[in-house]
This record gives sequence, C-alpha cells and structure tokens, in this order.
Amino acid sequence: MKPRNDAVSVAEPLGGSSQGMGLVSVVVPVHNGSSGLQQCLKALTAFRSDRCEIIVVDDHSTENIRNIAERHGARYFRTPGHGGPAAARNLGANYALGDVIVFVDSDVLLPPTALCIILEEFEFHPDIAALFGSYDDNPACLDFWSSFKNLMHHHVHQSSSSNPSTFWTGCGAIRKRAFQVVGGFDAVKYTNACIEDIELGFRLTQQGQKVRLVKRLQVKHLKKWTLRSMVQTDVFRRAVPWTQLILRTRSVPRDFNLTWTSRVSATLVGVVAVLITGLVAGLVGLASLSPRILATGLLLATTTLLVLNRELYSFFWRKRGSRFASGAILAHWLYLLYSGIVFLFCLAAEVLRDRFRSPTIGPETERLRRNSDLLVGYPPNT
Repeated sequence: MKPRNDAVSVAEPLGGSSQGMGLVSVVVPVHNGSSGLQQCLKALTAFRSDRCEIIVVDDHSTENIRNIAERHGARYFRTPGHGGPAAARNLGANYALGDVIVFVDSDVLLPPTALCIILEEFEFHPDIAALFGSYDDNPACLDFWSSFKNLMHHHVHQSSSSNPSTFWTGCGAIRKRAFQVVGGFDAVKYTNACIEDIELGFRLTQQGQKVRLVKRLQVKHLKKWTLRSMVQTDVFRRAVPWTQLILRTRSVPRDFNLTWTSRVSATLVGVVAVLITGLVAGLVGLASLSPRILATGLLLATTTLLVLNRELYSFFWRKRGSRFASGAILAHWLYLLYSGIVFLFCLAAEVLRDRFRSPTIGPETERLRRNSDLLVGYPPNT
C-alpha cells in the first residue's frame, strides 16, 4: 500500500453497498502481550468462517507470538523492528484480503455478535467509510483505577454524537479502499501507542468521508490501570500529542473529551485549584485574601462542576455505588486538571515557536507546510 496525496474529492464518498462485500479481515497488533492475546483470539474464534480472516501482527515481540497465533488459526506476520501499533496495523492491512478491515487491540474481547453488527452497519449506512464502538460497562479488572478509566471511556463514547470526527482502534472497522486512499496510519510520527487512530479519523473526516460511532458495538477491555499508568498515558500519549494535533490542524473537535462541558469543567477545576491554594496560603499567613470570599467561590465552582457532570457521576453511582462515585469524582477532577495544564503548556510552547520562528518563512508557506503534514509520510512499515 502506497501513500496517496491525491485525496478523494469531498463529493466522492468511499462508501458502497455491503451486500457485495466478501472477506472481512480482523487485524490484531501485539507486542509482548501473550496473555491478553490468547483471550482475544479465543473470543475471535466465533468469527471463523469463509467470510472472515484473522491476522496477528507481531510488533517484534520477545515472546512466542507466532505459536499463539497459529494455534488459533490466525495468519501471522512480524514487523522487522519494534515500530509501534501504527506500523503493525499498516503491515496487517497491507496483507489483508478483505474489503473491510477490523482493527482490534490485543487486550480486547469482542462479543460473538460484533462481526454481524459491523456488517449490518456498513450495509445500512453505505455512505460511511469507517465505524467504531466502545468499551462495555463491565470491565474485566474491578479495582478502582481500572473501573474508573474504563467506565469513563464507556460513558463518554455512549453519550457522544454518532457522527464523530475521529476513529478508534480498540474495535474499529474501515473499508480497505478508504484506508488505502487516506494513506493508513502515520507510523512515522507515532511510533508508540498514541493517538494514531484519532489522527487517522481526522484525515478521513477532513477529506469529507464519514465515520460512525456504533453504540451497540461494545467490547470488553482486559487492561489493568494504576494511577501512575493512567496519568502517564493520559499526559504523554493522549493530551500532549492530541493538543499538538489540534494546534497543527487548527481544528478543535466538539465531541468526546472536547465538548463544551469538558472545556468548562477543566476551567472550573483550575479555578478550584487556585481557590484552594488561596485558602491554604491564607491559613498559614502567606496571603491576606478573604477566606469567606474564597470559600464562597470554591462552593460555587464545585457545585457547578457537579451539575455539569451529573450524568457521568450518576453513572458512576449506579455502576459501583456511592463510595466508588465519590472517589471517581475526585479522579475525574484530577484528570481534568492535568489535561488542562497540558493544553496550556502546549499552547504556550506553540505561541513561543510562532514568535521566534524564522521570518524567512512566510505565512502562506507556513500554512502549506502545516497542511502537508497531514498528507505525506504514511507508508505502511513492511
């Protein structure tokens, strides 16, 4: 598969009738995740038929992935070096024989009905180029951080628009022609698990192609989260690259974690942090601010936060009870706080780069350079 710079016209959708679709290719990238992979492939055996092939792409693991893949009847390919899931998915797509490619993470379990749902959606919506689902509301790991992370993901996806501007590869399907035309995942920029699926969705929708969020397509996540792994992933593999993508494309989506509610909530959490700092400073004699005014502001800000996010917090309460919901509210505010700080930091860095950028680069040249970032450099790592 070669990168395409001659993007399809917005008036030329890449959809088509699914009645004529033949084979479906399920691509599972993996790097040293043999335990999760075995469960993933066991769940996928329900799809084994003359209409479905399963492809496992080993991202240069040190574990014996080939044995696991072949034992479950999957086709096996191995990357020449550790290049990340973007490169592994590109390699799998390059060898896929199906008209539709279904990307599944190796720590995800698909229900037996998943393939039927995907095919039905492509048939009922022939104009869409891609679709994806969400995690279910019953994660495999029941500890606090795993439950919080997976349940928040489920609620965000289930409450978002069915016509998003992005893509998700936990369980996402795309017509092979659309994948080829858009140029695949950016395996050059994203060499680790990051926002390579989000960026692919951006390119699809910017070319006028339609992506659909299928809320009935729900999968189980096996990953165990800790506070440390959550913060590291959210900051360095989500917030930073996502903010950089937004600043580079000058396009801010209004769905998922970037709704107006989320933006206002992040601002309010910042206000709460400032007010708490002021109260503490006043108590230790480092500031002479009125405690009554600070306490009133803190009460108003926290009340507004609770009202704005009442559906999410009620969902936490229904799924795990009041004790879990109380902790999840604080965890959500922590998430909003560090996500907002990352955005401000990246925005400041972008402003400084613009200020000290070489004057020999004119605005039109700079605009073309920014746009070209989204059009080149996406060959599959074969």
